[in-house]
Amino acid sequence: MKITRINFLLLTLAAAVFLSGCASKPTISSGNVSYGDSKAVETLTNEFGSTDLQSIAESMTASLLQSAPLVSKSRPLVTIADVKNKTSEYIDTRSITDSIRSRMLKSGMVRFAVDTNAMQTQVDELTRQSQSGLYNKSKSTKIGKMEGAAFRIEGSISSIVKRSNDIKDVYYKFSLELIDNETGVMEWADEKEIRKTSNRSLF
Repeated sequence: MKITRINFLLLTLAAAVFLSGCASKPTISSGNVSYGDSKAVETLTNEFGSTDLQSIAESMTASLLQSAPLVSKSRPLVTIADVKNKTSEYIDTRSITDSIRSRMLKSGMVRFAVDTNAMQTQVDELTRQSQSGLYNKSKSTKIGKMEGAAFRIEGSISSIVKRSNDIKDVYYKFSLELIDNETGVMEWADEKEIRKTSNRSLF
């Protein structure tokens, strides 16, 4: 069958589009990658892991939401600082902070103000809306209406590591406290302890 010049150009264009579409698709490997249970106990190493994070967040949130200062008030405004890492290993303490905050928000018992890390972003947004001249003043946010948190949550994680010829023992202690911002009084505190022991093959 004789192909006209127009048909030839159309076929060429279609082939180019098809090939470019194939090239842009991500490669999916069928090798050794598999999904696991995110809640399953992690035992690959004796370093701080996902199971420890989940255990701490669950335990501390349950204890905190039962504390008298939060139970006695109607959805008080709270702020939370990043957990301080006092261990000798790298721990993403922001993940611990985020998990505790998420669980507390889902309870509906508290509200959260922005923390110190996000405060400058909040100020910048207020300034942009109120002073840039880009927004309708009757519909933009107003400066001077931010609410101060009644309480702040602070925490830290520390560890003690012991080694022998064949055994490594790691003890973690997570501490959390609730402070009244107006009075400076510590209204609540709790701790979560975790001990992990491994043989030499997991050092």
